[in-house]
Amino acid sequence: MLQRLGADMKRRTVRAPGRVNLIGDHTDYTGGLALPAALPWATTVTWEEAQNRVTVESVFNGVDHKASIGLNESASNAPSWLIIAQFLARATGTGGHFTVTSDLPVGAGLSSSAAYTVAVALALGSTGDPWLIAKHCQEAEAAAGSNVGLLDQMASLTGQLGKAVLLDFTKELFEPVELPEGTELVIVDSTQRRSLASSAYSERRRDCEVIEQELGPLASASLDLVEELHDPLLRRRAHHVVSENLRVRAAVESARRGDPVGFGQAMNESHRSLAEDFDVSTSTLNDLSAALRSLPGVFGARMTGGGFGGCVVALTETGVGATINLGLPTLVVVPGDGAQVLETE
Repeated sequence: MLQRLGADMKRRTVRAPGRVNLIGDHTDYTGGLALPAALPWATTVTWEEAQNRVTVESVFNGVDHKASIGLNESASNAPSWLIIAQFLARATGTGGHFTVTSDLPVGAGLSSSAAYTVAVALALGSTGDPWLIAKHCQEAEAAAGSNVGLLDQMASLTGQLGKAVLLDFTKELFEPVELPEGTELVIVDSTQRRSLASSAYSERRRDCEVIEQELGPLASASLDLVEELHDPLLRRRAHHVVSENLRVRAAVESARRGDPVGFGQAMNESHRSLAEDFDVSTSTLNDLSAALRSLPGVFGARMTGGGFGGCVVALTETGVGATINLGLPTLVVVPGDGAQVLETE
């Protein structure tokens, strides 16, 4: 059961960051491993108590977005962001007016939706075990039509300044991981936009469910066991998930050894697997990853997030990010802190 922080408070402001996933995509919903980092960019939500009604107001691209709904009113025709706020508010029995600001790009694969959901949940007073909060946020996104895993919410909740976070979705553990000394993270936005709700993301989840009915949990499966699958498509899907968990372990071990070459190799192999075995990359992401890998001082590059568009992340020598000019938005990233309450009244 979720705890509530200061249930008698009438106003609360919360900041929740987006994330970039360094390695371990499409592994969370099968209980595997992932290595994300919280971003310095975030969504900020201010909640003010309002009995029996939920109102969400934000300004995006200079346009004011505002919608309101009764706490227990049917939300079948409401926008997804209002459905999420209503779902979370219902759990507290109290409505509210939510004012939302964000410097996270929408649809870029940097988890703007999870940052919003986490910020709303914490603004409503959720506190305690981050895994429980993440699951509650997952339920809210599912109510709005996105069948997401737990990676994005956990990255937003548990991020640590300057570090990545190793997530184990079976054991429900997390621990910080220092990146190799003398390296930096660089994100390049392909500008190819994506949407989990309208993409083939749900199809990949269904593939994994079918595989697990035959093989058992993919998080504990071996590559030899994967070869027993008769369907070649499902075999490729399973091969990605099982090998991706191995790559996460390899990347973490490389980080702990201070070995950026080994870390980058795991990233490169991950992109190939996502593109060829899991079929969630695009020609744009493939070309962009290859272009980054060809540059001096780049150890590895891969698509990040659920796929079908968004960004590519690279591990480079310190200072290289400022020299990259591919004609696309490019950001040098220092991992940021996780979600936090900024102000209460």
